[in-house]
Amino acid sequence: MKRDGENRSLWQDVQMPSSKPMNEDKNYDVIIAGAGISGITAGYLLQKSGKKCLIIEADNIGFGTTGGTTAHINTFYDAQYDQVIADFGEENAQLLAQTGPEVINQIKSIIAEHHIDCEFADRDSYIFSLDKDQTKKLDDLFEATQKVGIPTERISSNPFPIPFDTIIKIKDQAQFHPTKYIEAVSEEFLKMGGTISLGKKVTEVSEKDKMVEVKTDNFTYKTQDFIWATHVIPNMNRMNFLAAPYRSYVLAFTLQSDDYPEAQGADMYEPYHYYRTQEIDGQKYIIAGGEDHKTGQEENPEERFENLENYVRQYFDVDKITHRWSSQFYTPTDGLPFIGKSPGDEHIYWATGFDGNGMTFGTLSAMMISDCIIGKANKYEKLFNPSRLNVKAGIADTLKETADAVFHLIADKFTAEKIENLEQIKNGEGKTVSLQGKTLSVYRDESGKLFAVKSSCTHMGGTIGWNKTEKSWDCPCHGARFDIEGKVLNGPATVDLEKIELPN
Repeated sequence: MKRDGENRSLWQDVQMPSSKPMNEDKNYDVIIAGAGISGITAGYLLQKSGKKCLIIEADNIGFGTTGGTTAHINTFYDAQYDQVIADFGEENAQLLAQTGPEVINQIKSIIAEHHIDCEFADRDSYIFSLDKDQTKKLDDLFEATQKVGIPTERISSNPFPIPFDTIIKIKDQAQFHPTKYIEAVSEEFLKMGGTISLGKKVTEVSEKDKMVEVKTDNFTYKTQDFIWATHVIPNMNRMNFLAAPYRSYVLAFTLQSDDYPEAQGADMYEPYHYYRTQEIDGQKYIIAGGEDHKTGQEENPEERFENLENYVRQYFDVDKITHRWSSQFYTPTDGLPFIGKSPGDEHIYWATGFDGNGMTFGTLSAMMISDCIIGKANKYEKLFNPSRLNVKAGIADTLKETADAVFHLIADKFTAEKIENLEQIKNGEGKTVSLQGKTLSVYRDESGKLFAVKSSCTHMGGTIGWNKTEKSWDCPCHGARFDIEGKVLNGPATVDLEKIELPN
């Protein structure tokens, strides 16, 4: 299974369904763009309800964030309940608190019905502070989490070998092997008569005559309802200003001892570190993540892996680091995801802004949108409405993210390194350069072969920069990413970078 980065995640040793239908219909009840946890779950639920569904995926199933997650399924979120109470009110915070248990029950139900072997496990999560400033924040988190009804208690020991000032336990969390899970769910979707079309990219969607017209590179479909399950909403839309792209870094490692806590954990740093264990084919691992930063705004992402490795080696008896990878997520400016009808549309749906809680909110999105399409009321519809604009919670961050994108859109035009010739680019190096008055982005692989593309992101024209660790071109404005030949890896761009032919 491929994913959207050069580094290999712990979840990629899974064979996904790869057959492409030879004769697709032009008309479906529901078309879904994206075959991660959101799209596969939505397809499964809707096909099961009697809808005729097509899932369109540009690459392979699990190619995006689902293949790079750390696969926590939590009832508490990156938007902490104390902040949600302040921004949305206690009633809405209590409503938010109901989502996690419902998602866990939904996943358990699907696993039980189809006897899915995906290493699902119930876990408790331990959140700890390391100094007095962090303790104040943890105290606020503890009180708010109790207030909204999540089972939480203060304890005196940490299952992870990390010193702490204060620690709490949040009960009834969960985890699984995400790609084994979506592989099995996709197979059930196909058995029910659903269709998955791989290697196609949805380029344009519009409502016409009470139907939705869906265009790909070489085909046009008609459908009653359409779902963007691509983690980020492609092209230019309000989400460019209401959800900011970030990358998080992950290590999987073995221990010299056999002390693998059956628990999840997180500290109170900003950005925080997070931990859990995983067993695959009899081998146990610790998964640790963190070191987050805005996409395209880190000159040396390799340092992020080094920082994370130094941190875990300080506390764990690391035997061998077996996997390392980074993955993308989108942080909403007001803290909550955007799930529901696209603003101004009746039959186009969005599911985005999951922050670091993709497995939970991806499943929730499928549940909510499926309800809406089949005409069933869903109590979360107003809370996550994509048309909302929370002035109290989101305006300051919206302005900040907009200013940041504009800054990079303009300033980065003048940062290309001037070079005299291509010999100045070493093997294994990528640079955005100015050569003979032209700006281009060039990568020379380890064998000396050159790959060059135009430097302007095809989304809004931002100047792309080289991501050495994932071997990709990343845009610092809205997080679009491209491979060495210019192919889109992550939206919101939908058009590949133009290749430039160079002598090798």
